[in-house]
Amino acid sequence: MMAEEERIKSAFSEKDWNEIKTFDSWTVFKIIAEFVEGFEKMSKIGPCVSIFGSARTPAGSKYFNLARDISFKLTQFGYGIITGGGPGVMEAANMGAKKGGGRSVGLSIDLPHEQGSNKFIDSDKLITFSHFFVRKVIFVKYAQGFIVLPGGFGTFDEFFEALTLIQTKKIGKFPIILVGTAYWKGLIDWIKDVMMTEESNISPEDMELFSLVDTADEAVEKINLFYSKYLLSPNF
Repeated sequence: MMAEEERIKSAFSEKDWNEIKTFDSWTVFKIIAEFVEGFEKMSKIGPCVSIFGSARTPAGSKYFNLARDISFKLTQFGYGIITGGGPGVMEAANMGAKKGGGRSVGLSIDLPHEQGSNKFIDSDKLITFSHFFVRKVIFVKYAQGFIVLPGGFGTFDEFFEALTLIQTKKIGKFPIILVGTAYWKGLIDWIKDVMMTEESNISPEDMELFSLVDTADEAVEKINLFYSKYLLSPNF
């Protein structure tokens, strides 16, 4: 990130640069630097699937193993794996990508209470962000699909962000797959019964924007089925 800041700084005189840093406008340049680094590193990454889930998922647990197995199987079809770079489900997914010999990408976020990035990310494919919204743009822009395992607020944020962008046609449709019927059923029932039926806040066809599966094979099949109709290419 410092290299991008230095690149921006070089366009200004020292006096102007020092003045810029005293105002909120400095934040704009830091945001630009994050976008530039993300775009440059990810532009040649090839087809990838983003995998989301809790950083608190313990190693060896059901969903940890599912994330690892899904990632491994996806790499056997030529996909790379993008995660948030942390522990839990993210570590499992990067582990599966590394085991499968695929690209293993980590889009980390700088948080005071979180651990650092996991050890299964390719050394040239780790990017650390300060801003969640910049990170989410990169997740969506360079992924051919989202696979969402059980998680907390951050996981839900990423899930609904993708749904909103597709629903409003801000991006092209791509597969969004929830893993774990037991975990997601209550949410899906509420979306269908309350959000759609009682309040009419979404349309019936919006329920088709995502799928629900329970196994690694089902998740991979959903991705492959979607892209069997298209040539794989980055989502931009």
